[in-house]
Amino acid sequence: MIEHTEPSQTIIPPVVSPLPIHHRWKRGLTSADAFKWLALGWRDFRTNPGPSIAYGFLVFLLSAAIVYGLFKFELDYILFPALAGFMVVGPILAVGPYAKSRLIAEGKPASLFNMIFVRPAAGAQIVFTGVLLCLLMLVWMRAAVIVYALFFGLVPFPGLDHIAPMLFSTPTGWAMLIVGSAVGALFAAFSFGISAFSIPMQLDQRVDSLTAMGSSMALVWHNMAAMLTWAAIMLALILVSIATGLLGLIVVFPVLGHGTWHAYRAVKEGLIA
Repeated sequence: MIEHTEPSQTIIPPVVSPLPIHHRWKRGLTSADAFKWLALGWRDFRTNPGPSIAYGFLVFLLSAAIVYGLFKFELDYILFPALAGFMVVGPILAVGPYAKSRLIAEGKPASLFNMIFVRPAAGAQIVFTGVLLCLLMLVWMRAAVIVYALFFGLVPFPGLDHIAPMLFSTPTGWAMLIVGSAVGALFAAFSFGISAFSIPMQLDQRVDSLTAMGSSMALVWHNMAAMLTWAAIMLALILVSIATGLLGLIVVFPVLGHGTWHAYRAVKEGLIA
């Protein structure tokens, strides 16, 4: 005799909401945070301002010497790309202000000596990052020359006195400005992404350069509102410095360096230690 058994009922577990997932790179920053970093940078600048002013003066002298060299050796055709390239290599030059802000946070005295002779936790990796940034700037300058040649041919640079009418009063000039700006924006976005936090991270932590640059890019991408605002602030202040014949760098450069350190502190949680 065959016994018939009823099939067992399938019990469906209750549906519950998923557990919240902590996003490794997102920090919940807003555009207002960028202005807080600027205010904190100004505070660190005013705290024992002598070393910061001296450091800014050294950056001014270096920048002025480079501009003078471009005119001296008749390389003025790369002046504008070189000024734009300053934004690329600026983070590696700002190691001194980063170091001062870290010392202030630790309650230690800061001097020009320990702003110049910095011992980063990452060692020589930070030098490798600086070399990569310099190479990126050289590629950008070469790309700018190629864009000029594509629109105006292999003709000599007309000089700064004639370049403005050529760019702004001819259809070819307008086209070159549009294409050149687009290419420059790509270089600027990439360089800002990989350098915004990589140099402070290597000063503070033992991490290789590629990991630091990748982490910096991820942090910038996932905190876009705050970082776009910070980039706009940096660009505006650098343009003001250029408009003052680079003299503004004496104050602007260290303030932005101090502010960038506080931006790094705002995203530091959860990074490689």
